[in-house]
Amino acid sequence: MSYEFIYFDLDDTLLDHKSAEAAGLKDVHDDFDLFEDVSAEQLIDVYHQVNSRQWRLYSQAKVSREELQRNRFELTLQELGLNASRYEEVGNHYMQCYRNHWQWVDGAKEAYYEILEKYPVGILTNGFAETQRKKFEAFDLYNSAQTTVISEEVGVLKPHPDVFSHATELAGVNSNNILYVGDSFSSDVEGGTKFGWNVAWFTENGEPEKHKKADFVFNNFIDLKHLLKI
Repeated sequence: MSYEFIYFDLDDTLLDHKSAEAAGLKDVHDDFDLFEDVSAEQLIDVYHQVNSRQWRLYSQAKVSREELQRNRFELTLQELGLNASRYEEVGNHYMQCYRNHWQWVDGAKEAYYEILEKYPVGILTNGFAETQRKKFEAFDLYNSAQTTVISEEVGVLKPHPDVFSHATELAGVNSNNILYVGDSFSSDVEGGTKFGWNVAWFTENGEPEKHKKADFVFNNFIDLKHLLKI
């Protein structure tokens, strides 16, 4: 298969969101006496569960962006039996800490820049627009990528087909000539393949039945470079 355009997801594909999230929450845990009777691991675990639920509701338009931002910390504090009225200061501090821990996924930077030499490249991401724009700036992605698409600015989130339609128009090629590299089964694999994109799924696991839905499955960027003959 010859590809004419490569799209990358951002969080947990190019940039290590999970590690930054955990490190940011550890900082929050250490910086607030509020958490003295709760372990950092408990905070991380409960927040992750609450935040995942809220993003799922947000993607289904069942909560607003403002509700998501409030709920993920207010409900986390509630579930931990802590003072939920402090959700705003905790949430603001978390965002400051989170930004201090952004970094590339292992092997992603080298692969990204080598792929850039051979293919036009774009980035397609969910996430809050202002946060994702700061990541683009911090990692010089505006200058390197030909297109950058933040689904919130399109008005719907992956896996909604409108996001993939908009990104396809910007790429200027047919959908079946696009390869999308992403880590999320629902947002990236299902969303991309339903729109006719080829998808390389970056994952450490996944059931064999799910593997069949992707065009390529890898857990090391060297393998992706081999697929693209780099």
